[in-house]
Amino acid sequence: MGNPKSFMTVPRKEAGYRPIHDRIHDFGEVEQTLNTKDRQEQAGRCMECGVPFCHWACPLGSRIPEWNDALYRGNFEEAYHILNRTNDFPEFTGRVCPALCEKSCILNHVLHEPTTNRENECAVAERAFMEQYAAPRRIGRNGRRVAVIGSGPAGLAAANRLNWAGYTVTVIERNEAAGGLLRFGIPNFKLNKAIIDRRIRLMEAEGVQFQYDTEVDIMNLPTGYDAYAVCTGTPQARDLAVEGRDLKGVHLALELLGQQNRILAGQDIPDGERISCKGKKVLVIGGGDTGSDCIGTAHRQGSADVTQIEIMPKPPVGDNPATPWPNWPVVLKTSFAHEEGCERRWLLNTNKFIGQDGRLTGAEVEEVEWRPNPEGGRPVMHLTGRKEVIQCDLAFLAMGFLRPQQPELPDNVFVAGDAANGASLVVKAMASGQQAARRIDAYLNGK
Repeated sequence: MGNPKSFMTVPRKEAGYRPIHDRIHDFGEVEQTLNTKDRQEQAGRCMECGVPFCHWACPLGSRIPEWNDALYRGNFEEAYHILNRTNDFPEFTGRVCPALCEKSCILNHVLHEPTTNRENECAVAERAFMEQYAAPRRIGRNGRRVAVIGSGPAGLAAANRLNWAGYTVTVIERNEAAGGLLRFGIPNFKLNKAIIDRRIRLMEAEGVQFQYDTEVDIMNLPTGYDAYAVCTGTPQARDLAVEGRDLKGVHLALELLGQQNRILAGQDIPDGERISCKGKKVLVIGGGDTGSDCIGTAHRQGSADVTQIEIMPKPPVGDNPATPWPNWPVVLKTSFAHEEGCERRWLLNTNKFIGQDGRLTGAEVEEVEWRPNPEGGRPVMHLTGRKEVIQCDLAFLAMGFLRPQQPELPDNVFVAGDAANGASLVVKAMASGQQAARRIDAYLNGK
């Protein structure tokens, strides 16, 4: 550990975001960067604990104290190689990971100022590409072929690990480009798609083959491969089966997010199919990250105002005794999109959508109460009868995804990521993809 007293003398310093008046007019990444001196000082705050809970909490098992120490010493290349041993794509997680490691950091428990691991990780990855030591490696081939179905974070991680192990890997993707929800779900203001393209070029240079615009039936997989990794994600979003759902103006969240990302990529969307929030009152149903992404997108499209509603209670600020560590802390999260302007409300159920001439004009909502379940487990929701109408021209359903049910598959087919576990985090999908690669390698080697 470079400086054993940094955590006592150096306060946590985040890079922060671009000013609101600047960032809401474009889809550029909102997060800023620290200079090299400040970044190294932040890495020096890592105490290299005897029992590093950060390492334990990271689904990828990232050796956080080790690469933070290398970063503190100014050896970015060493830091990258340590990081890349466990994390295939630190440039992704450095932007969109909720940083489970920081929630487990001792400095978080004691001071509420954890080491800035996520930002440090992103800085290390960007330096690696800038200085070109994130470069293609020479890989010997073992003569076996593996198909990866789906190119989201799980599929890319599985393909990357299998390729490094010497397999000839073909990634088959139903969309026109790789990335899955990284490309078509996460907005550019959080993850610029050039970052994905850069990684895909590196994987192609190392020998991974990509096949686009190809739909695959997992019950009728393409022939000619020794094994398959099914990483098709959770394609079915949770819908809202209420009166008025078919009104023009009610959309699933990914309809907005995917379309906007395609527009930014240069695709021409016909006027009749384009979703535009310009000048409109927007209602976002769902309080998670996808809902926040809809809010940020609505702002950049020029919405008149945005309201976000959530059926669950408002979480406490700062600490929540009901979710102590090592649980994920259920506390109020205010994203940069919320800071750009949004009315947030909790304990509201959507009863129906209201319209005129086939177009959405509002949503009837009703206050709810959550009461203890006499049989234990999840609390029971009760409607209170207190209703109101929220005026809106557009409503986006951001209520999560349904876990896919997989059929019985042959022994050489391995399911990973959200396709196996249901909707989760990018970092957990990557970990699942790595696990699938290990299982395929063991299977093909008779272990």
